[in-house]
Amino acid sequence: MAIKFQYNKTSLQQLEKQLKVRVKALPTIKNKESALRVEVKKAKDEMNRLDNELNAKIKEYDNIVSLWGEFDQNLLGIDDVKLSIKKIAGVRIPILDGIDFYINKFSVFNKPKWYLDGVAILKNLAGIAIEREFFLRKMELLDHARKKTTQKVNLFEKVQIPGYEDAIRKIKRFMEDEENLSKSAQKIVKTRQQQMEV
Repeated sequence: MAIKFQYNKTSLQQLEKQLKVRVKALPTIKNKESALRVEVKKAKDEMNRLDNELNAKIKEYDNIVSLWGEFDQNLLGIDDVKLSIKKIAGVRIPILDGIDFYINKFSVFNKPKWYLDGVAILKNLAGIAIEREFFLRKMELLDHARKKTTQKVNLFEKVQIPGYEDAIRKIKRFMEDEENLSKSAQKIVKTRQQQMEV
């Protein structure tokens, strides 16, 4: 990114101001990036834990899989998933507050007695699966924000700050050279005037 500037004091002041803003903002952006990195790791670990828990629960019920053929699939459903929003390092993240299930009416006397246990098992499995999806989404949102922040850190550190410093250095050198030329010209004029007077 080439920084456009002119060889004058106004341009120098503007560039110094821009450089100061970026140098001041860089530590904050780096802190945000590291906070996001930690949150991504936490979300990933929690998602993996829930994944393992879900797989373990499903494996636990492998021996009764034949009974699920008798189970009425319309018996249990999700009525509502309650959400709230939380900001983590400036990123809005959905938080799971609860899941409301609905259970269609059925006769406890006409259905197998394990139906109530089946409903509880399904509620538990669905709850774990939904919570896992939330942590997956949280991880994706945080990781996207982390990547953007990392790009910004790299832009500041590797492109903009060195670019502004280089531009400032060029302007200062130009102005010094101009001043030296002016002083030299003044000395030459003064010397000539002195020679003419003699």
